[in-house]
Amino acid sequence: MKFKVHPGSKNQEGPGKMRVPTLWLFSLFMITEGWNGFLGSDDGIKTKQELILNKEKPLGPFQEYELLLQVAYRDSKEKRDVKNFLKLLEAYPLFLPGPVKIIRAKATTYCGIQNGVLRCACDDGYSWFPPSCLDPQKCYLHTEGSVQSCDCHLNNLTQSVHFCERTKVWGTFKINERFTKDLLDSSSAIYSKYTTGIEIQLKEAYKSIQGFESVQVTQFRNGSIIAGYEVVGSSNTSELLSGIEQAAKKAKTGLHQLFPLEDNSFRVFGKAQCNSIVFGFGSKNDKYTLPCSSGYSGSITARCQPSGWHVLRETCVLSELEELKKNFSVIASNATEATVSSLVQNLSMVIQENPSTTAGNLASVVSILGNISSLSLERHFNVSISTMENVINISDHVLNSASVTNWTVLLQKEKNAGSQLLASLENISVLVPSTALPLEFSREFINWKGIPASSNQSNLGYNYQTEMFPENTSIPIRGHALIRSDQFQKPLPETIISMTSLTLGNILPVTKNGNAQVNGPVISMVIPNYSINEIFLTFSKIESNLSQPHCVFWDFNHSQWNNNGCHLVNETPDSVTCRCTHLTSFSMLMSPSVPTAIVPVVKWITFVGLGVSIGSLILCLTIEALFWKQVNKSQTSHTRHICMVNIALCLLIADIWFIVAATVDTTANPSGVCTAAVFFTHFFYLSLFFWMLMLGFLLAYRVILVFHHMATPLLVAVGFCLGYGCPLIISIITIAVTQPSNGYERKDVCWLNWSDGSKPLLAFAGPALTIVSVNLVVVLLVLTKLWRPAVGERLTQDSKATVVRVGRSLLVLTPLLGLTWGFGIGTIVDSRNLAWHVIFASLNASQGFFILCFGMLLDNKLRQLLLNKLSPLSFWNQASKQKSSDSSVKPRFKKTFNPFQHERKYVLSYTGESSNDIMLTQFSSSE
Repeated sequence: MKFKVHPGSKNQEGPGKMRVPTLWLFSLFMITEGWNGFLGSDDGIKTKQELILNKEKPLGPFQEYELLLQVAYRDSKEKRDVKNFLKLLEAYPLFLPGPVKIIRAKATTYCGIQNGVLRCACDDGYSWFPPSCLDPQKCYLHTEGSVQSCDCHLNNLTQSVHFCERTKVWGTFKINERFTKDLLDSSSAIYSKYTTGIEIQLKEAYKSIQGFESVQVTQFRNGSIIAGYEVVGSSNTSELLSGIEQAAKKAKTGLHQLFPLEDNSFRVFGKAQCNSIVFGFGSKNDKYTLPCSSGYSGSITARCQPSGWHVLRETCVLSELEELKKNFSVIASNATEATVSSLVQNLSMVIQENPSTTAGNLASVVSILGNISSLSLERHFNVSISTMENVINISDHVLNSASVTNWTVLLQKEKNAGSQLLASLENISVLVPSTALPLEFSREFINWKGIPASSNQSNLGYNYQTEMFPENTSIPIRGHALIRSDQFQKPLPETIISMTSLTLGNILPVTKNGNAQVNGPVISMVIPNYSINEIFLTFSKIESNLSQPHCVFWDFNHSQWNNNGCHLVNETPDSVTCRCTHLTSFSMLMSPSVPTAIVPVVKWITFVGLGVSIGSLILCLTIEALFWKQVNKSQTSHTRHICMVNIALCLLIADIWFIVAATVDTTANPSGVCTAAVFFTHFFYLSLFFWMLMLGFLLAYRVILVFHHMATPLLVAVGFCLGYGCPLIISIITIAVTQPSNGYERKDVCWLNWSDGSKPLLAFAGPALTIVSVNLVVVLLVLTKLWRPAVGERLTQDSKATVVRVGRSLLVLTPLLGLTWGFGIGTIVDSRNLAWHVIFASLNASQGFFILCFGMLLDNKLRQLLLNKLSPLSFWNQASKQKSSDSSVKPRFKKTFNPFQHERKYVLSYTGESSNDIMLTQFSSSE
């Protein structure tokens, strides 16, 4: 239920007074108990009977409030009583200071609890706007049917913002006059002049429209002057739009009397892609720049996107911060420790008094701290305890988790802003003298500790532990750093500085490791003018559903996370332990890779499939060895079977190395076995595809180049060069280029890396997918050639049968093998999808079985030989046939028989692949 109250002073009442812009305030009764019911049922929502009003500073002679009341009713009669009560409210003042007048009261939204779900709908004449309801995060708007309802899994409406409202439509038009910035200031005279004139003319034009209630100018934009207005009515959207279009001529005529209106610039629409109090309404890709509010310099630019207005750039800087930046440039040349300390104190005070963290303010703070750290290092200033405390207070303010959105806007323009802040904190920290230590400052978003080094470090080492609590959770996030005593050699360092932040990782961009993110605190360890060879760090996991931890440090030279010198030691469900060989700022990156729940499933499919694959490949090689002589009767058949043997052999060796890689402990450092497994797996998988390419070349050679003949040894030599030479070159170049920078293999499994900048996985995926494409093209060309051969290019029966067998193998195996690695790319692009992982694991582990079925058993001749060999009577039948043949032939032809000595009729039959298989089957004399 909504109603408006209009409080003012006695001596300033009257309809002639101009009202200030509306101030929207929402006040809710708390829900304590409810009954099942909806839309005219017997029960409703019971509420506390109290009203809370947020009072703001006076904005002028009149203030208009819109209060939101939540009132319970049990049935339709009580609902009517509530509406009548609201009408009666207009006659009585409320408990507000000064005279109060209720302008209107209206019931807009009514709710009930149904099956444990809060369901709300709009009263007559109202609708949900924007196309979300109550709380967009917890409620869902059902748009099907005649009545739109809003379902929420809530027990109260205290956080709701989108209630039912009157129908709204929007319109724009262009005035051919010069745009001035005063049109963006609602308190300026020129703004008042334009809005008053436009609203009077539009009200006059629209007043006869059925259901029309009000019209208000909401915005002015650059581009001559583009005026935008909002029309509110009680009828539905289509009826209101239709009425406005019919009244368009009258509206244009009225506006023409006041302004030079551009023809055909009138636009009216019933749905706003974006709509907000700050930027008004807009359509997709509309760009709008506004000046910052009073007390700030700069501007803010936003673009309308499907999710609403998206801030592109924001440079709103507090005037006091601008003044501090100017003061620093003035005092820089003659600065002293005292003036620097005073500047830091002033900066801290300004931030405490004005807690707003705009992107412009963040940029100014980073700039000022950077200038202070650079000047202090250059002049060798000491940093006092109070100054260091002020720096930590400033850092805690800008690292507030509520500022992350503004950091995102800032980093779009200044991508190194987070790195500059971290560098400034480290540089200022090392300037604290050892006489001021030990010292520790613990804040909500940052912890800082400094100690003077002593003989304790030589005996016990250094142990730093911290504990911080993320927002809205009671589970602590811990950080632990350990430097063993053997790392501290005389002379000892002067100070040891440690610093931890939970939110600092959010502003240090992850440019590598794909979709990885910082999943632990950032721990900085600084020992001035001292180096160590080993430090152990333990990080609590912020998000437990991420995997694939990478131990990294922040590389200031390249402004990115780097893993050089850092290695994973151990991972538990709650933490990750790293070992690094240097000091700086550390953290860990984790990725939403294979979901933990499906890892056992994928592993089971992989190992069972590999067992079947290896068994199938061994069977392939055994079959080829048994029938090698019988199947190699021609050059094409001989070369084909050489290709198939090498394809099976390469896949067999690759599968064995794959099993070796799966059993390697990737946390070991260095792991030469892992590197070797990656190299040989890469090499033999590539060889598999290049031998497939050789099959494609053989097919094209036999069909397209019919009259060309190449010697068999030369053809086999080309096959071995292509099948093993090219993969060897690619594999060696890949490891030579990427291994020196530790980017060759992944950190979590033994396989080619995809995450780092070099992306060595492309050295496998690129050639493999290219070969798949080439072979498919070859098969299509061959099919076309066989279907329509040129004159004189018809293949013999023997060659055609072999070509068909080669083509059939390619046509089946090429898509299968290519599809397998296509799904492999899917696991990289969408690593959280269970289907990608299961399909890829199944296909990848079954490649040996595919080769047995479609490369061997699909060959009719080989299949027949195998069946004959396995038949129990095959040996007896073969022996009896041979004996019968010998006994019947020898008596008949005692001497050499020449069938062409006499004039006869002869019939010869062809039963094999060569002329040796020709038999005389019929003989008759013509004499």
